[in-house]
Amino acid sequence: MTPSRRLLVALAALVLLAIPLGTLAALGIEAEGWRSAWWGLLLALGMIAALDARNLKRLPSPALQRSLPGNLPLGHWSHVQLLARNDDSHPVELELFDHVPDGMLFEQLPQRIRLQPGEHCQLSYRLRPVRRGRFSFQRCDMQLFSPLGLWRSKRQLQLADDTRVYPDFAQLHGAGLQAIDVWLNRLGVRQQPRRGLGLEFHQLREFREGDTLRQIDWKATARSRTPIAREYQDEQDQQIVLMLDCGRRMRSQDAQLTHFDHALNAGLLLAYAALRQGDAVGACTFAGEQPRHITPAKGQQQLRILLNGLYDLQPTQQPADYGAAVDQLLARQQRRALVIVMSNLRDEDDAELHAALRRLSRRHRVLLVSLREEVLDQLRLRPVQSLDDALDYCGTQDYLNARQQLHKRLTANGLPVLDVQPCDLGPALVGRYLAWKKTGTL
Repeated sequence: MTPSRRLLVALAALVLLAIPLGTLAALGIEAEGWRSAWWGLLLALGMIAALDARNLKRLPSPALQRSLPGNLPLGHWSHVQLLARNDDSHPVELELFDHVPDGMLFEQLPQRIRLQPGEHCQLSYRLRPVRRGRFSFQRCDMQLFSPLGLWRSKRQLQLADDTRVYPDFAQLHGAGLQAIDVWLNRLGVRQQPRRGLGLEFHQLREFREGDTLRQIDWKATARSRTPIAREYQDEQDQQIVLMLDCGRRMRSQDAQLTHFDHALNAGLLLAYAALRQGDAVGACTFAGEQPRHITPAKGQQQLRILLNGLYDLQPTQQPADYGAAVDQLLARQQRRALVIVMSNLRDEDDAELHAALRRLSRRHRVLLVSLREEVLDQLRLRPVQSLDDALDYCGTQDYLNARQQLHKRLTANGLPVLDVQPCDLGPALVGRYLAWKKTGTL
């Protein structure tokens, strides 16, 4: 229990009043009546403060409940509700402050309210997660003010709640309400035009203008005595495996997100598009604390499985072991799939990476995604005006040339590389997938 500002102001006023009384006493001027009045005021204030403190101790804490969303999107503001209810027969004034875990920003706290007997009030404050994972809310601080406002008492209420912070799935949720083509166009993804026919038989229909002679089903034509054509569609029984690097290279940060966050968001974006196309999507991780594997499956429920299986992953300080990661994937993934390896290549990656990916490409279609730091392009395009600028430019250009040579060697060995900045990874990855799917090269 601590004195409030009102009590401190009253005490300060008495102290200021005691200064002239002491001055008069020092000068020998008689002021006995004023001194008696001052002591009377001090005694009265003490008695009132003691009575007010006793009433505050007897005052029960109002009931408090927290309404917290079970899932929160990374980087977006969400609202948390606090419901306070006064079950006592006296009015109460209080101030609430919720203990928000580390990794979240908040606004509109603390808040002060006054509740009449039997009254309840609902408060709201804003919350913005800046890190993925599972977060636990343990308690909420309530500061009660005495009936006369002379004292305040801080009480901690145990309110245990848990929530999960997922990757930025807000765009995925909104996209599910629209056609996939419209949604992809809004993201800046351009689908490549189809060359030739699809690979999977869809249905028989009447021959139309623009159909080729190869599409004619001669047996069906003979039976119906009218030209019947076969209609094909893109193959929908393919498997995609997202292979995520959780090592130290993915800790590089552009803007507010790490490279791993960008890779995870882009992977979920691709998973959504692929599941809408009828393909099966799975995931595996390497260089993390504990490798995870999600078996490829179809259906929109697979997106929720991927979110629940990957939402709390964080990049570690461990180096990436491509050989061990490929061995684990080959042991688990028997059926041919499109394996998308997401990492941040360095100029020293050569022999080990080549050997691992060549073993992987014998059984699967491989796409290597290499995230390029945005600062490298900024240094390369910055005007050279001093010796330090020239050294920065030469070092950056030498590093980028080494990376480019590595990408060329991988491409020459039949291992395609997608080298993009993290902010452009999502549309570029979905665009490459759709282009391969349209041409039947998955």
